[in-house]
Amino acid sequence: MDQSIDQLCVNTIRMLSVDAVEKAKSGHPGAPMGLAPAAFVLWTRFLQHNPRNPSWFDRDRFVLSAGHGSMLLYSMLHLTGYEDVSLEQIKRFRQWGSRTPGHPERELACGVETTTGPLGQGFGNGVGMAIAEAHLAARYNRPGFEIINHFTYGIVSDGDLMEGVAAEAASLAGHLKLGKLIYLYDNNQISLAASTDLTFSEDVAKRFEAYGWHTETLPDGNDLAAIERALRAAQSETTRPSLVLMRTHIGYGSPGKQDTFEAHGAPLGADEVKLTKQKLEWPLEPAFFIPEQALARFRESVGNGERADAKWREKFSAYAEKFPEPATELNRVMRGDLPEDWHSSIPDFPADPKGLATRTASGKVLNAIAPKLPTLIGGSADLNPSTFTVLQNLGDFENPQGDFSKSQGAAGGGFGYDGRNLHFGVREHGMGAALNGLAAHGGIIPFGSTFLIFSDYMRPAIRLAALMEVGVIYVFTHDSIGVGEDGPTHQPIEQLAALRAIPRLLVLRPCDANETAVAWRVAVETRQRPVALVLTRQNVPTLDRAQLAAAHGLRRGAYVLADAPDGKPDVVLIGTGSEVHLTLGAQQKLAEQKIRARVVSMPSWKLFDEQPREYRESVLPPSIRPRLAVEAALPLGWHRYVGDGGDIIGVERFGASAPGNVVMEKFGFTVDHVVERARALL
Repeated sequence: MDQSIDQLCVNTIRMLSVDAVEKAKSGHPGAPMGLAPAAFVLWTRFLQHNPRNPSWFDRDRFVLSAGHGSMLLYSMLHLTGYEDVSLEQIKRFRQWGSRTPGHPERELACGVETTTGPLGQGFGNGVGMAIAEAHLAARYNRPGFEIINHFTYGIVSDGDLMEGVAAEAASLAGHLKLGKLIYLYDNNQISLAASTDLTFSEDVAKRFEAYGWHTETLPDGNDLAAIERALRAAQSETTRPSLVLMRTHIGYGSPGKQDTFEAHGAPLGADEVKLTKQKLEWPLEPAFFIPEQALARFRESVGNGERADAKWREKFSAYAEKFPEPATELNRVMRGDLPEDWHSSIPDFPADPKGLATRTASGKVLNAIAPKLPTLIGGSADLNPSTFTVLQNLGDFENPQGDFSKSQGAAGGGFGYDGRNLHFGVREHGMGAALNGLAAHGGIIPFGSTFLIFSDYMRPAIRLAALMEVGVIYVFTHDSIGVGEDGPTHQPIEQLAALRAIPRLLVLRPCDANETAVAWRVAVETRQRPVALVLTRQNVPTLDRAQLAAAHGLRRGAYVLADAPDGKPDVVLIGTGSEVHLTLGAQQKLAEQKIRARVVSMPSWKLFDEQPREYRESVLPPSIRPRLAVEAALPLGWHRYVGDGGDIIGVERFGASAPGNVVMEKFGFTVDHVVERARALL
């Protein structure tokens, strides 16, 4: 290798990033300046990708968890030939409508695998991507045909490693022995506000070794040969993820700002840019200068990627000829298509006044569809026996070389990377971030479960799933004060409102077993946004669908479940989940008092809001002002549906420890109280 050309390439990355931040008058120049050598080595000597086909399925994945250093990623994408990240887009860094936003936003056409910036999230996403690679390889590879065989690389920062979500994800990755996960740690010892000496004095290498990671420590983050050796060593690890700790220098080359927090989150300034260019022997003009020799070296990635992609396609053709059945399935999986009959085994639940909990119905539906959806995988934050999310006889996802002699998993089917039950441990936040990585990787329909109250622990990851529009399915059980004896620490109050407030997140709270079955169909079919299923712990009646409106009304968000005899109600009762049954009971009692009531089941605000106005008004006629919403949760947001003439029975304080039926009664969730409040409206 011509070292002078290598150095020219490194400085090209640095100065392209500096000029973009300077033109935007905002951004983070320091990280790209310090990380340029590592990025150069990784992208030109290791990363298998095809800039002409960014969605090539067996490409290596790259995650910039330190998303504030986004210009490093955009520089690499432009220099290595991603057409959608043109020089014009680089010049429009952080501007309206550009493809180079302040923090990376997932867009495969641009080569951005996942949305990062909130620190620690990208770290967890990479763990999910590595899980996806391991699972798909175990399912589809055959002797002599490693059709799925790629690495997940990432760059993580001091801030990433301080966040708890990274600790959760790192612990899980070490336990699972994800050997194809390799992270470069930007150990520049500077955070946004000051030196990390003030807050971060742990021995990171020892911590990760304790997690079960392979570590390499590089005293000089500018040593290209040492970076290459460390990455080669990491690639040779088969049973340990790797962390390469590089002592880097934030703002490298800036005479006045190198190794200071001033280089972190603000432009260097015109004078300092001039001094930096002089120190690095870089032309002062023009801005955004890219030497031809450097560009030629970077653009070798285009040819290398096209050849690697083509070679893989040849291998896949031979694989398909020898193993047609798994090849056909894998082709469908890579396209993201569902088998035509995937839902044919979903049960119809007969009417039953005793009924069953919607979490129980969910478990039955999940196990009915799982055999026909080979890439539906997931699990819980150590709550499978309570959330009913075990995939029976489909195995546990664990490193096949592990010792499971003392294991007591309920899944059956053994242990290995082909297992479809993910055990996240008590790590809700890490679970949420990993689920995003599984979805972003592609080829996986991921689900994760916990109690609704603990959705708070993973809310940042849920928000990012919605921002990325990835199809993660959340199974949130124990959905109200009906949880009972566990008391207010485990009884969700504000969580429903908080989840509904997240743009694009589809929240479904079904009222019985059959609505739950339809909710699962909607969740699986909804691939462009995440879905939260909100389910009861306590039994609820299974409604007689021969007498009441079909559960498929859930698809429209809200529907008339039971109408007034003449279709002209005096009052509209709106319920969700377990409270729908109270409104049905109240309807009967009101009828005895010559009051006509319509019952509306409203499992999803968002789906209802997306319906045509004519439909919405047919369910909630504007002329019927007396409306009563009944939901065992914070009333926030319900006023838009009940209007000025309506009322809400909700919960505006924390719960209490007592049997669930007692708590519900004390909080006013009884048929008689619904009748009383409905009469008051009239």
